[in-house]
Amino acid sequence: MEPIRTFMVAPFIPEPLSRLPELAYNLWWTWDYDARALFVRLDRRAWEQSGHNPVRMLTLLERRLLEAAAADEGFLAHYREVCQRFDEYLRARRGWFGHTYPDLEHLEGSAPLAAYFCAEFGLTEAIPMYSGGLGNLAGDHLKAASDLGVPMVAVGLMYHQGYFRQHLNADGWQQESYPDHDIYTMPMRLVRRPDGLPVTVTVALPGRNVVLQVWRVDVGTARLFLLDANLPANAPEDRVLTDRLYGGDQDMRIRQEILLGIGGVRALTAMGIEPRVFHVNEGHSAFLALERIRQLMDRHDLTFDEAREACAASQVFTTHTPVPAGHDYFPPDLMQRYFGDYYPAMKLTREAFLALGRQDPGNEQEPFCMTVLALRTSAYINGVSRLHGAVARRMWQGVWPGVPEQEVPIHSVTNGVHLTFWISEDLAQLYDRYLGPRWRTEPDDAAVWDQVEEIPDEELWRTHERRRERLVAMARRRLRAQLESRGAPAAELAEADHVLEPGTLTIGFARRFATYKRATLLLQDLTRLTRLLTDSRRPVQIIVAGKAHPRDDAGKEMIRRIVEAARRPELRRRLVFLEDYDIALARYLVQGCDLWLNTPRRPEEASGTSGMKAAANGVLNLSVLDGWWNEAYCPAIGWAIGPGGETPEGTALPPGAYDPAVRDRLDAHALYELLEQQVVPLFYERGPDGLPREWVRRMKASIRAVAPHYSAHRMVREYTERFYVPAARRVARLAEQGMQGARELARWKARVRAAWPAVRVEEVSLSQPHDLRLGEALQVQARVALGELTPSDVSVEMCLGRVEPRGHLSEVEVLPMRCLGPARPGGVYLFAAEQVVPRRSGLHGFQVRVRPSHPLLAEPFEMGLVRWAG
Repeated sequence: MEPIRTFMVAPFIPEPLSRLPELAYNLWWTWDYDARALFVRLDRRAWEQSGHNPVRMLTLLERRLLEAAAADEGFLAHYREVCQRFDEYLRARRGWFGHTYPDLEHLEGSAPLAAYFCAEFGLTEAIPMYSGGLGNLAGDHLKAASDLGVPMVAVGLMYHQGYFRQHLNADGWQQESYPDHDIYTMPMRLVRRPDGLPVTVTVALPGRNVVLQVWRVDVGTARLFLLDANLPANAPEDRVLTDRLYGGDQDMRIRQEILLGIGGVRALTAMGIEPRVFHVNEGHSAFLALERIRQLMDRHDLTFDEAREACAASQVFTTHTPVPAGHDYFPPDLMQRYFGDYYPAMKLTREAFLALGRQDPGNEQEPFCMTVLALRTSAYINGVSRLHGAVARRMWQGVWPGVPEQEVPIHSVTNGVHLTFWISEDLAQLYDRYLGPRWRTEPDDAAVWDQVEEIPDEELWRTHERRRERLVAMARRRLRAQLESRGAPAAELAEADHVLEPGTLTIGFARRFATYKRATLLLQDLTRLTRLLTDSRRPVQIIVAGKAHPRDDAGKEMIRRIVEAARRPELRRRLVFLEDYDIALARYLVQGCDLWLNTPRRPEEASGTSGMKAAANGVLNLSVLDGWWNEAYCPAIGWAIGPGGETPEGTALPPGAYDPAVRDRLDAHALYELLEQQVVPLFYERGPDGLPREWVRRMKASIRAVAPHYSAHRMVREYTERFYVPAARRVARLAEQGMQGARELARWKARVRAAWPAVRVEEVSLSQPHDLRLGEALQVQARVALGELTPSDVSVEMCLGRVEPRGHLSEVEVLPMRCLGPARPGGVYLFAAEQVVPRRSGLHGFQVRVRPSHPLLAEPFEMGLVRWAG
């Protein structure tokens, strides 16, 4: 039976507690311990039953309980204190950003600094619409932006079923279920027009329109808008588009990404929100650039090239995937099906449109890649760790042919985590006592974290032991529930109450079960592992959690192998797999483990953030030198598995440069050696007082090293300083006088491209034909033919460096060459680099190159044009 009309029934809230819904609907409570404690205090059982969702919790509470709370002076005092702190937080929204950029402080409300687009957001377990690290990163980005006062909105999809719920069958094989979320009891509200009707936008798909409504999630002062297609106005095949995250086939994926990118831009427009900068977080939302270009063409009567300049100038793209198969590719016929009626509005031919998503624009067989589209329409591009930046430059060098790999305009901003969300409450109290309040408000200040040394070893260790005890208790409860759900016998249920031990060295391994993460590396030698885990004097226990993608049978097989090993009689109390990994379970693990294990196949881990969360909680890391750990590791704060795998030149080995099976065996052996010879002995090395003093010393060193440098505050500040603010200022210049700057830049680029075939370095001369002594100067001149261009259109540069054994230049220093004037008629000019002094002895060499140059370019090699001598 279908209702003819629906309506909401709000829970009863006594007047003295009238602001409880306001608190519940702003996710500020997720990182404020007292606010969270306020809801738990109302009714702990309802808090757990609601899935830690205060909005739903309020619908579960009986009226008498709320009335009793309203008459409880102790609860009222707690409530008033939380309300006061919430008001102070909102009033202080100016924050770091307002103080640092007073000229941009007005950019909020309908004109925020940045709009952050992502396919998933891991904000809290109360809104289960995330699959893993990408979503958690996006959630932490918004929380930190709110703390810093960065005016930001975000856009995603409102998944009615989320990713999936994970269950294991009797054989240990992953099963997926997709229960519908009760979105009306989640901390989100429909965005409504002044007349009370929901805000809606439409997106065209072949033969029909899809209507989207918009939900709003408040994340402190940041706002997240989620697009929802599950409306009666849509066809059944379109209503399910916002059911599942990363579900369905390629056809489903392209439709979801059209809704996210094109629908997301239209939703912001419909709400009157005009961000200065758009941040494309991974390629899923890259279609937003097409809609932005189309809108700019319509509003300002621009050509496609002019609109693309304005779009790119204000667009940031972050790539997260160093594995080629992890990027979205769509065949040309699928693109034609969905965009055949769209690209004519941009005044593009089919070939020119498809070229936007191809590394080789002329290759008609190459599929359309979302990452390439984002690269071609963004002026600011980055990977998510230093190593990943290098890998991304190698992967996508083809987009800038002729540009040296190290100068491909892809930078890096290493990920970070929102500390107050992930650090346990009892450890936070310890930080409050010894570090002061600045660890919360200025977590990226290293001087604040130096005070960790003031925490008495006894207090830090006892706090950590309590967290391990909570982890063990939780693991037993969840394991018993898992066994009950699949009808395990009574003896096995009873055994669940005795798995793990509160005083044993506990290793955590929790992440997506993608094959490159090598979750089964520890199982390479089961005999050796068993000996390690069951040592009577120095036992070890391992807790594993994580999901495999529903179509990833290799990942599911890894889970099955771990479950099979955990069922061995000698291991069943020492090795546990916990189902349905989510944010709540992640917090228990990163707070309660002693050691965090990460075993990716280098360099296929872009960054990783779980190890950062663990380190901020005093958990030591044992990891392959990949992602963030490659730049954070030092022997004083953890352990590195195997060699870094770099070439003598210091660049990372590309995927496939070694035999994976051989590397797996070597890394597994190195892992066993580290555990047996270093990690386990250090943990059980106790003084007369029972404290592992050296282990605690490493805990403190790890906290000091990781917490400030890998905080989300540092990350968001870096994005703001390096990308958001420069982009906002640059696009303002391009938009002046009716987009005159964009028009001028587009015309200039067209002129340069047309004239570029005639550009060449005709001759290079060296003032000293003999060798130099260290300290002597070098003078180089170059005769350069520019054709129709002038010296103001180009930069001529000398690249000086040491010559490697294979003849390549390394340690290259780029030096500008000054134009001395015309060398002869016909557009030939003389350029010189004078008084160039090599800094080291040895065999040196140099090259001369010409590249386009314009004050409005964001990157030296933005156009991908370069001409070399010789």
